[in-house]
Amino acid sequence: MSNQTLVTKFVLQGFSEHPEYRVLLFSCFLSLYSVALTGNILIILAIAFNPRLRTPMYFFLFNLATMDIICTSSIMPKALEGLVLEENSISYGGCVAQLYFLTWAASSELLLLSVMAYDRCAAICHPLHYSTAMSKAFCGTLAAGVWALCAFNTAIHAGLMLRLDFCGPNVVAHFFCEVPPLLLLSCSSTYVNSIMIVLADAFYGILNFLMTIVSYGFIISSILKMRTAEGKKKAFSTCSSHLVVVCMYYAAVFCAYISPVSSYSAEKSKLAGVLYTMLSPTLNPLIYTLRNKEVKAALRKLFPFFRN
Repeated sequence: MSNQTLVTKFVLQGFSEHPEYRVLLFSCFLSLYSVALTGNILIILAIAFNPRLRTPMYFFLFNLATMDIICTSSIMPKALEGLVLEENSISYGGCVAQLYFLTWAASSELLLLSVMAYDRCAAICHPLHYSTAMSKAFCGTLAAGVWALCAFNTAIHAGLMLRLDFCGPNVVAHFFCEVPPLLLLSCSSTYVNSIMIVLADAFYGILNFLMTIVSYGFIISSILKMRTAEGKKKAFSTCSSHLVVVCMYYAAVFCAYISPVSSYSAEKSKLAGVLYTMLSPTLNPLIYTLRNKEVKAALRKLFPFFRN
């Protein structure tokens, strides 16, 4: 049995236990996917073609929109197919590929949210030194580091998954491939995989979260020290959108991943999966554009019909 995978394909359970909601779920998921793609593509175009948005905050927002597109596009086509077909199967290689791109985008988004919190901290706490501290070279290094580090981390998890044996059953209790339900299907030892999951949880879920909290601690402290109400309002408005996104995303990820594999709950994981793979990429563009006059102005300039 060593180094031999007997299962050549997996069946994604999806929402087959609730066939009466299939049409409703398909309509909702298709709408969310369409809005997520449209919103994030519009943000990318607005930032790419407007010189006034070439600041660190919008550079990181550009990366966030790209991550959202990868995240939702890695699972939504297959999820929609599963709501149309009676059996939604995916090849072994396709399952690992889906796991890789989803985990890469989701983990990159967590790190990027911390980087964006640091950027807002530098802008509010040290405004006079902001342009020097957040230079183009430094911002580019931060973004490249996020993409590269998460790609390497995800490659480790995908590589460890490839060394496992799957002898059957092959039904994944989810609507996409992710690590916990796949480990439950393996007929070989998953000890090393579980150790790496704990380490990843400690880094992304605890250390990374603490860095974000520390940044916002400095931000709140600086805002409270401001003398004018107008200054406080302006400072808070520059980070309020990001704070909403952070709270929403971490709540979903904590619910989905910060728990032992042995206590995996399919229903809870599906709900959390909907939140961070569909709802979050859909709401992010709306949160950032509806509260941001510069982005709305760039969209109106790029697409005149937005003026109506």
